Amino acid sequence: FQASLASAERIFTLFDAPEEIIAGEKLPDTRIMGHLKFNHVSFAYNREAGEVLKDISFEIQPGQSVAIVGSTGSGKSTIVNLLQRFYELNTDADVAGSITLDGKDIRSLDKYDLRRRIGVVQQDFFLFKGSIGSNISLGDPTLPPEIVRKAALNARCEEIITSRPGGLNAEVQERGSNLSTGEKQLINFARILAFNPDILILDEATAHIDSHSEALIQQATREATKGRTSIIIAHRLSTILECDRILVMDQGQLVEQGRHQELLQLQGQYQKLYALQLSKQTTH
Repeated sequence: FQASLASAERIFTLFDAPEEIIAGEKLPDTRIMGHLKFNHVSFAYNREAGEVLKDISFEIQPGQSVAIVGSTGSGKSTIVNLLQRFYELNTDADVAGSITLDGKDIRSLDKYDLRRRIGVVQQDFFLFKGSIGSNISLGDPTLPPEIVRKAALNARCEEIITSRPGGLNAEVQERGSNLSTGEKQLINFARILAFNPDILILDEATAHIDSHSEALIQQATREATKGRTSIIIAHRLSTILECDRILVMDQGQLVEQGRHQELLQLQGQYQKLYALQLSKQTTH
């Protein structure tokens, strides 16, 4: 009874929350360029805790792939949360800045329209009881079967499909319990490719997988990022060596940016992260 009361309290708190304001300017029906710009962005979840982002400025040109690295709590996930407007920037004196997409402040855009242009591959995701194909299409009847199959092949799911009776119609149990972690992640990649977003966010997409699956996922990553603006958050630095630019975060600040070799030559924060990972791999 006490547990039920606690649950009911949380539910009624959710019911009482004000509705999210979604309406705003619509993006064009055609594919957007994906030109992103963070302009002096500072952000705090609450005043007492202090700023988690401090005067962050960077620009991502259309079609570029940019990685964000840094220790836990450095502000990596906050950046992508703000881009998707899960949290809002405002005009408070100590929480300021702007984020623009193709020159338009994202606060002026319709939230639904903005979010449907962004595809996210996360470390944690959910597979439903059904088939491989229905998990890729999310049961969307408007998605043609040939698009689903093409997405599966581009996401390097061929081995998963051919090794099971039924191919794309092969059974997937609740939460994908009959699949390996790597196989589930490849299906997650196929899901993103099927819906063909203009902007791609990979949030720790290669965590907790074996080396064989990591190689397949790196191939899927190259396919997924081809021709679209991509932001890659990664702890494994081996997965971001081909990125156009790497942003290095430390305690809410952007401390370094450049390509892999350029950052190594600086012998700064990135070089320390890279050396630490090399030492861990050598130890294991």
